[in-house]
Formats: sequence, C-alpha cells, structure tokens
Amino acid sequence: MELKRVVVTGLGAITPLGNSVDETWQNLVNGVSGAAPITHFNTEKFKTKFACEVKGFNAEDFGLDRKEARKMDPYCQYAIAAANQALADSGLEYEGLDKNRVGVVFGVGIGGIKTFQEEIEAYGRTGAELGPKFGPFFIPKMIADIAAGHISILHGFHGPNYVTTSACASSTSALADAFNLIRLGKADAIVSGGAEAAITEGGVGGFNAMKALSTRNDDPATASRPFSASRDGFIMGEGAGCLILEELEHAKARGAKIYAEMVGEGMSADAYHITASHPEGLGAKLVMQNALEDAGMQPEDIDYINVHGTSTHVGDISEAKAIKELFGEHAYKLNISSTKSMTGHLLGAAGAVEALASVLAVKNDIVPPTINHADDDLDEEIDYNLNFTFNVAQKRTVRAALSNTFGFGGHNACVIFKKYED
Repeated sequence: MELKRVVVTGLGAITPLGNSVDETWQNLVNGVSGAAPITHFNTEKFKTKFACEVKGFNAEDFGLDRKEARKMDPYCQYAIAAANQALADSGLEYEGLDKNRVGVVFGVGIGGIKTFQEEIEAYGRTGAELGPKFGPFFIPKMIADIAAGHISILHGFHGPNYVTTSACASSTSALADAFNLIRLGKADAIVSGGAEAAITEGGVGGFNAMKALSTRNDDPATASRPFSASRDGFIMGEGAGCLILEELEHAKARGAKIYAEMVGEGMSADAYHITASHPEGLGAKLVMQNALEDAGMQPEDIDYINVHGTSTHVGDISEAKAIKELFGEHAYKLNISSTKSMTGHLLGAAGAVEALASVLAVKNDIVPPTINHADDDLDEEIDYNLNFTFNVAQKRTVRAALSNTFGFGGHNACVIFKKYED
C-alpha cells in the first residue's frame, strides 16, 4: 500500500506569548518570556508563585457564545479557540467539503482540573449537610475528551474523533495519530493539536509537592533556563496549539497554502521510572531514531531539534546525551532549542505548540532561542559544543525539524516536519 503524503495547511495558537500564531511566533523569535506572577489564584501559601499564564483571553473573540463558554473548562475554550484559528487559516471549510472525512484528534494531559477542583470544593462546603449536589455540566466540563467533541460538533466534522492522553507527550501523540490516519487513507484532513489549563491550586500544589517546579519567585522571567547549571525545575504553562493536517492531493485540489510537510513520527517508552527520564536518554534516543526511520531520513537530514528541554536537572542532561548518541558528529551542526524557556511547560499542549514552532522554523528559516542562559552558568554534564541557540534566534536554512516530547510514565513521542516540495 502506498502511503499518502501529509501537509500542514493551517495553524492556531493560544499561548502565554500571545493569542494568535503571529504574536506567539514573533515573541518566540524575539526571546520573550511568558512568565509572571500567578493571577488565577492566591499563591500566598504556595512554594511557586509564578507561571506562564494565557493573558487577555476572551472566548467570545474566537467565535464562542458567552453562554456556551460557561459550560466549558478553560482548557476546552483554549482548544476551540486554537482550532477555530487554524481552520480559518487553512480555508478548509469550503463548499463541497466531505465532512465525513474530516476528523479531530486532540491531546490533553489532565483536562478539566479547574472544574474538578471547584465542584469538589463546593461539595465539601455543603455536601455533608445537604447531600450530593453537583453542577449538571460537571462531568462534560471536566472530561479530557470533550474538547475534540466540541470542535467536531461546532464544525460538523464526522471523521475520527478522540483525545490522546500520554502526559506531556499527549499532543505529539495526537499529531502522530492524525498523521497516520491521513496517510493510511482513513481521512482527508484532521484538526489536531493539544490544550491544557492546569495553573490551579491543585496543579501547582501537586507539582510543588513533587519538587518539579522552579521556585525562583524573585525573578520569574528568567526562571526557565534549560541546559543551564542553575536550573531548578520547570514553569507551568497553559494554552493550546492546533495544526490542520491534510492529505497532499486534497490540499492541492483546493489550492491550499502549505506550511510544511509532515514526514515521520516516532514513539517509545523509557520503561524506567514513573516521573524521571532514563538518565542515559535511552527512550529519547529510540523515539528520535524511530521517527527518522519512519520518515526514511538520516540524522544528517535534520537541521533543527525543538527539544523537550523542561529545565529540570536529569531531563536536560539525558536529552542532550540522546542527541549526541544518535546524531554523532552531525549533532554539532544542528540547532537545538527549548521554546519552553519562553512558553513554560504546557503539559499536554506542549507538543502541539512546539510542533507549531518547528513548522514555522522550517517555513521561515529561523530557529527560536533558548533564553535565560549565562556564559558562566555551565553544567559539567552538558556538552556546550552543541548549539543550544542560547538567547538569540538564529537564521539558517531549516530543511527539516524534529520535535520531542516526553511524559510522566516514560511516554516519548516525536514528529518530523520538512520543507514541502511538489
């Protein structure tokens, strides 16, 4: 069976750097941090008091009715807003579109944690005396799959429809699934990406209890510093990213603009620890190797890696080791960067936003930087002969870009995009 080719024809973004693709991309290229003191709740008693929040978001600006938006958790609102942007950008909803062959595959790591917390708190205040009393939208607001459901309902898409959950690899897993559905001929186009909104008391408090978050409260903007010796944990982010993946001939037939071609995906498991990555990067190496093999590419064909790069001690070291092990001498010719240094870690939405950044790096021949690094802030376990694109974006030809995401449970997922050639 001859596999079909898959291209990217639309992009959408709601991120800590902006509520559009253009604003997000310009801030990425300019090295802007999205970190600031948390406004979503009172952080007085929390170890970490800052995060990368979405700013100035109004669901009505993105085609959502106010009454309907109230029935949705913030993560779902972000997902719909990013999807609506991407669909408008793609021009996919043309007259005569076969909506039976358009699907929605989204990645969500946690889902409606804000809704869950609010409902349980309300029950705790009154439940003992009055008995169970929950809101009628509690369950449909909370469940992780509802974002994909809402998008399909709003647009009438009858194709494959579901959510992938693999912790911080969730939306990369979604993109991989969408890619495979199209190249196997099961759909003409898929609305794919990821969303998350876990900057809540439970989200921040839970990650604090694990000692996973930075506590650099005196200087939030510089707290995320991947591959620097003084890194002390990741910064929580929120938002959504969306890519319209489309079968090439379908896109060409309607005259769609094409950002890039998606050519490969890989998955693997560390099979090592519930939260820590393998210290030698074995799972990270395997997932990149699997993606290259799937794409029929050699390590030398990659020019840019958007790394997982969360700004945690073991994670950054193990990923750098994996890159050196797999790419050999070519590792020193690559550009490597962690856009999490600017967006924070969007958990289940991270892969989608980072895939979007990778697509735009390929399209624009610009690699966004890894910010917040000082020349004297060196970790003896990291090889600084690798080009981590510290602090300043770099212009270069980006023939192909690889994007990594790794999740709790040892889940690893990787996708590859390259310049489109007819």
